[in-house]
Amino acid sequence: MKITDLMIERAMVMDMQATTKEEAIDELIASLEKNGRINDAKLFKEMILKREKESSTGIGDGIAMPHAKTKAVNEATVVFGRSKKGLDYKALDNKPSDLFFMIAAPEGAANVHLQTLAALSRLLIDQEFVTKVKQAKTPAEVAKLFDDQQAEKEEMEKKETSKVTNNKNFVVAVTACPTGIAHTYMAEDALKKKAAEMGVSIRVETNGSEGAKHVLTADEVARAAGVIVAADKKVEMARFDNKKVLQVPVSDGIRKPEELITKTLNGQAPVYHAEIGASDAGIESTTRVWNKIYKDLMNGISHMLPFVVGGGILLAVSFMFEHLGKNNPIFQMLSAIAGGQTGAFHFLIAILAGYIAISIGDRPALMPGVVGGFMAYSSNAGFLGGLAAGFLAGWVIVLLKKVFAGLPKTLNGLKPILLFPVFSLLITGGLMYYLLDPIFTWINTGLVGALSHLGTGNAILLGLVLGGMQAVDMGGPVNKAAYTFAIGVFTSGASNGGLMMAAVMAGGMVPPLAIALATTIFKAKFTEEERKAGITNYVLGLSFITEGAIPFAAADPLRIITSSIIGSATAGALTQLWKVNIPAPHGGIFVVALSNQPFLFIAAILIGAIISGLILGFWKKPLDNRKQQGTNTMDALKL
Repeated sequence: MKITDLMIERAMVMDMQATTKEEAIDELIASLEKNGRINDAKLFKEMILKREKESSTGIGDGIAMPHAKTKAVNEATVVFGRSKKGLDYKALDNKPSDLFFMIAAPEGAANVHLQTLAALSRLLIDQEFVTKVKQAKTPAEVAKLFDDQQAEKEEMEKKETSKVTNNKNFVVAVTACPTGIAHTYMAEDALKKKAAEMGVSIRVETNGSEGAKHVLTADEVARAAGVIVAADKKVEMARFDNKKVLQVPVSDGIRKPEELITKTLNGQAPVYHAEIGASDAGIESTTRVWNKIYKDLMNGISHMLPFVVGGGILLAVSFMFEHLGKNNPIFQMLSAIAGGQTGAFHFLIAILAGYIAISIGDRPALMPGVVGGFMAYSSNAGFLGGLAAGFLAGWVIVLLKKVFAGLPKTLNGLKPILLFPVFSLLITGGLMYYLLDPIFTWINTGLVGALSHLGTGNAILLGLVLGGMQAVDMGGPVNKAAYTFAIGVFTSGASNGGLMMAAVMAGGMVPPLAIALATTIFKAKFTEEERKAGITNYVLGLSFITEGAIPFAAADPLRIITSSIIGSATAGALTQLWKVNIPAPHGGIFVVALSNQPFLFIAAILIGAIISGLILGFWKKPLDNRKQQGTNTMDALKL
């Protein structure tokens, strides 16, 4: 993509007069309208401001990239604007912005705004180039600077990927995990590092908590020998139509980068077909089916988590004010925000179902999924009913797409605005009302009753299992299954919901804390870099971020995982023995004060961490032996 094909000179605003963010937006929109690039300035501004509400497009270093994709745009355009004095655009670094690139994308243009953002970002990362742009005197000079910089970048990339044309020694990849925090970027780094070792050129797009970064261009996808999608949540796949695509869990990107790159270069990946969302490899294997189900489930959970964490912690804080009386204004406010009929907890199941559905059936599935999830919540079908509603709505849309596939092309516009909404809502709502809600209400009521009357022995056993599961794959499917179960109990109204959450949280905090203790106590068995990484795990462990243990587990899985499971299971069981209740679904040490037994909760975590740390420390081979056998833990730590 050539930026100056979109950045027309006559639309550039070389000396913006705006002094506020909204004035800057208005001034750039006026240029778009004057040059006939938009047909509805009011609608376009609404879409720009809607995007700004999500997070500021003032990316920092004086640069802002407001953008919108809407039917108000006639032709894809980038309006360049420059403020000589700079203005407060509410940028992410809280500094004034002076260079503006407003991106206007037509509704039907696939990913043009993302590709433009990516292309601009790659150029504007060069501070010397940015300085030249700020000093340019005419629109023609700005255009020339961009043409020259882009040509220079492309020439450099050609040199870096000179083997691509002849040897197909170039692959592209996408990494994504449900939370978008740890695994996404660990997989990215693992693939890049291994590719460098193998002499392979690679470009990796990350779909993390802040959205898609380093978005792959159409040219890169076309040139690549194949595509690696290491993701546990939905990513944009249509752009890979008819390419060889290897779809795997994000954990494979971390642990098997060489295998994935080799398979991709050797053409061993199946061809992806966007229309049906599957490869030409025939019937999917059981493993692939379960991976797909897990990915759909995690898409729902990842979007639900902010509601769980934000609402759960504020609801727990409200309990601290409850003793002052139900009419206490702080208690009433927090209860309304977090748990009331208008609060965050009110939306949990609807959001879960909606985003499971959208992972399966794309955007048309969102509405029936949300409605089905809300019906499950309203009928007391609970978490399980919400899961059923999400999968049902998603597959109803998949079915309707096939049913209406034979309609004349002239009626295609009716599908998203009439046919899909009406029929999907009718089918999903009808099945929920008459069949699934009654079934899952009965199941949910029985489950809540059973959990509420667990004997001490059974509670300890359940706590041991949930705690141990947190350490099995440290953020992977088993870990998430335990956390999901605890969230389900937590939101179901069971009297011991906080007890289950205590077992899971304690179990998840133990692995990184155990590694931190082992690297501190048994210094002679760890390298200097490992000991430094161990210190970081104190913070991660206390924050309930189990993923901090993954680099160590990747390098020495038997010792790390085994010792961690023992300690985590112990901590989980102790929380149940002592009846520790944590009324918040996340937060680690920062929500201990909300517990009914804060000191016993800390004791359970410490005992589990000490047990794991000692087992690991005594079991670990001396450093000299590890070096002789070629063990290189830091290869994993650098992920």
